Amino acid sequence: MSLHVTEPIVHPTRGELELGAVLHALSDPVRLRIVAELARSAGEFTCGSFALPVTKSTCTHHFKVLRESGLIQQRPQGTTRLNRLRRADVDARFPGLLETVLQAAEAAGTDAAAEAARAAKQAGAGPATTEHKLKEAAAGAAG
Repeated sequence: MSLHVTEPIVHPTRGELELGAVLHALSDPVRLRIVAELARSAGEFTCGSFALPVTKSTCTHHFKVLRESGLIQQRPQGTTRLNRLRRADVDARFPGLLETVLQAAEAAGTDAAAEAARAAKQAGAGPATTEHKLKEAAAGAAG
């Protein structure tokens, strides 16, 4: 019988949160959407519970970036991971940042960027085209 040993899930402490890493994590429309959805509801959610317009491996990457930046906490639950927003830690380290970014994203219509990515993926577009469509949607929402 083989024993599968998983690596422990590592999170930065509150004091280790870096502004650059947090801003980088929030700069991607898919990651911003994940954070916004976690912020709207209390509790923990699996990675698969988010209807994201990306492949499973890309989704895994996005959650890793969010975890390593300190925006989310993940814990194992069987074969999946449960995610929750680390709002208290982010707010303590960078007061008002998360709320300001989420309000600005809502006002700019981050769902438009997510919809552009979904449409590009459904049309059979590769990652480069999808990224281009995301940038177009972001520019259209800002303009």
